[in-house]
Amino acid sequence: MEEGTSKSPGHCGVTGPGPGYGDTDPFQWDTREDCEVRQILDRVADKWSLLVIALLDRRTLRFSELRREIDGISQRMLTVTLRQLERDGLVRRTVHPVVPPRVEYELTPLGGTLHTTIRALVTWTERHQHEIAAARSAYDEREREERSAMSSGAST
Repeated sequence: MEEGTSKSPGHCGVTGPGPGYGDTDPFQWDTREDCEVRQILDRVADKWSLLVIALLDRRTLRFSELRREIDGISQRMLTVTLRQLERDGLVRRTVHPVVPPRVEYELTPLGGTLHTTIRALVTWTERHQHEIAAARSAYDEREREERSAMSSGAST
């Protein structure tokens, strides 16, 4: 077994801070498929989960309301996303015993703490969107100039 490798297959935590990375070194995150940290990050960072969590922060919603609010999500993908978020303890599903059954979704207290983190990311994005747009434009212009220079150099 490689030095520093845990014998526990579920363990994949950060092995220690690396230089210049503050408290954790992202290069130390385990890349194995069974890494819980990686699985959780994959889940909560996907676009559908982010949108569901953001919408549920406002209020309890029914499946059809979520589907209507999230542009482009399929019924199947919304179902899968909600099940995964429920399994992770981020969303609570409540079935009301009426005919037809009414099913509602809401954030759990744990999901609410994640929304706080997501909100910080959204705030950062809103604050810096113009800088990012300017950087993209500058990059695209450099790319165009390089392609133009390469094509004019090739024709000589």
